[in-house]
Amino acid sequence: MITIILATITAFLTSIFAIPSIITVAKLKNLYDKPEERKIHTLKIPRLGGMSIFVAFVFAILLFGDFANILGAKYIGAALIMLFFSGLKDDIIILSPLKKLYTQLLAAGLVTSLTQIRITDFHGVFGMHEIPLIASILLSMFMIIVITNSINLIDGVDGLAGSLSLTISLTFSYLFYQQGELDWALITLSLAGSILGFLFFNFSPAKIFMGDAGSLTVGFLLSIFAIHYIESNSPLNNLGNHVKSAPGIALAILIVPLYDTLRVFILRALNKTSPFKADKNHLHHWLIKNGQSHAQVSLILTFVNIAFIFIALALQDNAAYIVLLVIGSLALIVGQLPIYFYRHKISDIEADEDVQEQIEQSLFSDYKQEK
Repeated sequence: MITIILATITAFLTSIFAIPSIITVAKLKNLYDKPEERKIHTLKIPRLGGMSIFVAFVFAILLFGDFANILGAKYIGAALIMLFFSGLKDDIIILSPLKKLYTQLLAAGLVTSLTQIRITDFHGVFGMHEIPLIASILLSMFMIIVITNSINLIDGVDGLAGSLSLTISLTFSYLFYQQGELDWALITLSLAGSILGFLFFNFSPAKIFMGDAGSLTVGFLLSIFAIHYIESNSPLNNLGNHVKSAPGIALAILIVPLYDTLRVFILRALNKTSPFKADKNHLHHWLIKNGQSHAQVSLILTFVNIAFIFIALALQDNAAYIVLLVIGSLALIVGQLPIYFYRHKISDIEADEDVQEQIEQSLFSDYKQEK
């Protein structure tokens, strides 16, 4: 336990002390995320915060981690480095979405084919259990890419991606600790520590952004945690104490970024636009339209995510499909609230304008009659 605490503190201190230097270099080299039509911020902000998260995380786990019980750890590390440099290049000179996707496919394929990080059991969902090897690899690759990009896409408001990622990392660390997987608990808490250090400079008003180097590596690690948690609780492992609702709990832990990503991709498909074309249809955009500040948006969505986690944990003794159904249904309802409130607000404004126009017309008519 002392080792886990030391790793967490090391990651936190490394991150928090590295960022001022990164900000200085970014300003000297003019490496900014510049304002444009599709972005919310109005100032030039450095976007190399992912460097501090990556370096702090790697430094802490190399110093204190023990990978003897993590089969294929070297392949996970290799994939993480690939994604980091892909994201870093995009932060500096901009990569096309397809090139980033190719790197993600390569990283996901490397991990799922050469390690035990893949879904091999459906936990009885759709009446299915064991999955054939090829289907297992393809499903796991899909999960990694979706979760990785969900963190990248939710990174649109000061502090939001960092707050959600911190919540997700802490939750997985608690679950792994409860299962006695202290090596995984150390890794998740090291990531949490590095993100917390970054958040000191990213929460509104942000002095630095996570950038793709941060969001892709953090998203990739969270996908690894989710898959390992689901798989470690598979009935096929014959552990006896497995959590049968593990897929539902994993979904709840990642619900805000996952729901937002799937919703936006579906809307883009319905509108016949590229799924990689940026727009202002994310949940955080709707909350901003409702008048919430960046800090309020981050806190609202983080607390919503926490609420879903508690709901899933309260239902953990139920079958996986029940928890998945409850979490999915609640997400569909809660996810529509910002849009509903915004449209209701617009209707009220239009109604007030109509009333005001009627009053003005009435006054003008009375004035003409007096004349």
